[in-house]
Amino acid sequence: MAAPIDLELKKAFSELQVKVIDTQQKVKLADLQIDQLTRVQKHAKLTHAEITTLPDNTRLYEGVGRMFILQSKEEINNQLMDKQKTADEKIKELEQRKVYLERSVKEAEDNIREMLLSRRAH
Repeated sequence: MAAPIDLELKKAFSELQVKVIDTQQKVKLADLQIDQLTRVQKHAKLTHAEITTLPDNTRLYEGVGRMFILQSKEEINNQLMDKQKTADEKIKELEQRKVYLERSVKEAEDNIREMLLSRRAH
């Protein structure tokens, strides 16, 4: 009778191991994306700060591919603010996703602990 229990536990542990590895990879990816978005946000914030110090009649160009397009100061400021806003929203989403992933791994570990405790009780 010990063999079926061991097989069941072995299967549960292997599933947990796969889930933990997968979750760790997803969390690392989310961390990398958060870092990248934070850099984008910081760049946009610094650029916005520099542009606001310029006089209104300054000619500003936006880099598009290999060329530059003349844009108004207001338009570039709006684009930079949008960049900051979208980066902030994506960072919040990624943080929530990380919390969910970590919680799901914790729940799986707790389930296996409960299974071990119930097996020992019998």
